[in-house]
Amino acid sequence: MSDWYLTADERDNPSTRLDRRHPGGRAWTEGNLVEPLVHGAVYYEQLYHGIEGMADGDLLMFVDWRGDPDERLVGTPDSAIARVLARAVRRGVDVRGLIWRSHLDRLTFSAAENRHLGEDVNKAGGECVLDMRVIPGGSHHQKLLVLRHPDRPERDVAFLGGIDLCHSRRDDASHAGDPQPQRMAKVYGPRPPWHDVQLRITGPAVGDVETVFRERWEDPAMPSRSPFRMLEDRIRRDEPRTLRPLPEQLPDPAPAGRHPVQLLRTYGNRTPGYPFAPKGERSIARGYHKAVGRARRLVYVEDQYLWSRPVARVFAEALRAERGLRLIAVLPHHPDQDGRLQLPPNHVGRLHALSVLREAAPDRVAFYGVENTAGDPVYVHAKVGVVDDAWASVGSGNINLRSWTHDSEVTAAVADADLAAGLRRTLAREHLEQDDDEGLGLDEVFDTFARSAARLQGWYDGHRRGPRPRGRLRPVHEVPVPRPTRLWATPVYRAVYDPDGRPLRARLRRRF
Repeated sequence: MSDWYLTADERDNPSTRLDRRHPGGRAWTEGNLVEPLVHGAVYYEQLYHGIEGMADGDLLMFVDWRGDPDERLVGTPDSAIARVLARAVRRGVDVRGLIWRSHLDRLTFSAAENRHLGEDVNKAGGECVLDMRVIPGGSHHQKLLVLRHPDRPERDVAFLGGIDLCHSRRDDASHAGDPQPQRMAKVYGPRPPWHDVQLRITGPAVGDVETVFRERWEDPAMPSRSPFRMLEDRIRRDEPRTLRPLPEQLPDPAPAGRHPVQLLRTYGNRTPGYPFAPKGERSIARGYHKAVGRARRLVYVEDQYLWSRPVARVFAEALRAERGLRLIAVLPHHPDQDGRLQLPPNHVGRLHALSVLREAAPDRVAFYGVENTAGDPVYVHAKVGVVDDAWASVGSGNINLRSWTHDSEVTAAVADADLAAGLRRTLAREHLEQDDDEGLGLDEVFDTFARSAARLQGWYDGHRRGPRPRGRLRPVHEVPVPRPTRLWATPVYRAVYDPDGRPLRARLRRRF
């Protein structure tokens, strides 16, 4: 496993309990069962039944970037996430939550929604905290839930990935969109189609996911260091000044399968530092760097962004070193925001990364967007990486500088050939609209994707004459940014959209 996984020394964060809690300081757990849950509707249904099955004395911990209290997990009014959590509290479940405090709503964030979700749970007797212990301008972007059952440890489970408890996420393979939509760029329509992935984890790694939550919960720093936010909290009386201690952590669940799991994280280099990461942590970046550096045949990624030259160089180095290596990236066709000020920094970020990759291997990289059968673009929010069908990662971290160096993130990496190949093939079958694995081998799928996308693009170029070809992929077309626009959009992109949270020495050495 150390060929694919980081060692504790390579994580370079001796202050975390994450590795010390394992025998010999091993930086991963074995004996887990990991199930990829493709699409929010699939994840939400499992989450709903998992929470509804919790009872008096059980413990539920969750971390969220955005939470809409009225988001329905299975479509019925009583399945709204705030109601589900409140019912659990009234049954005697100890519910604890860390929700990013968020920037202001007028900046297209979710401050009010996040506050209301916490208020609803707290009124029922749980404890949710708005957490703003981040680098200035940063966010807590992790999305995870842990369900522990002291008297029924066989039911212990953790969910981790890219899906928040909020609007627009409850979509399925049809990509008709969530009936409770989030406002996005007009090109995505009134009910934006959404593509995402979460993991369901059982076995000893549940204890690792819980440790990620506990380290943040036990941080003695105030949830917000802003005097204005602290005054706002006092006026509302809805924010505890200190967090109640969690019950003692239970032993890790028994082995449940064959999957080894390593948790990778990002924490910014904050001042003062986190007790569990005084100098920050960039193990997502390091984990990708190590895995991609071993790639020989295919790197497959699905990501919301794929931005930044320093990040793209990690992949470009591997492409130059291995002439048989190919890269497929499935990305959104369009940014999630409209506007003359919002769009150019988004376009600059992608242009930086894609130009580096095309320069490294023009004939061995391919970038595709997804649409549904009605021709509506699907917003790709997934954060998935698969290397040579041997290593797979799913989490909250995007492939950009913000997620690799600046914001708090958590990703699970699984070095298992069956899981990695199965995840890649499952995603490919959906995008290609086929029921079998024909043409999906490691040495075939690059050309299979290219042929399918060319057929669909050709149908559009031919004014949609004849039946629509099978498949949902079309090539991503970068939007050129005129030089005068680049002069202001590039510094805005670097400072606001995709900041670099590395210490100066790491930046100068081009290291993560």
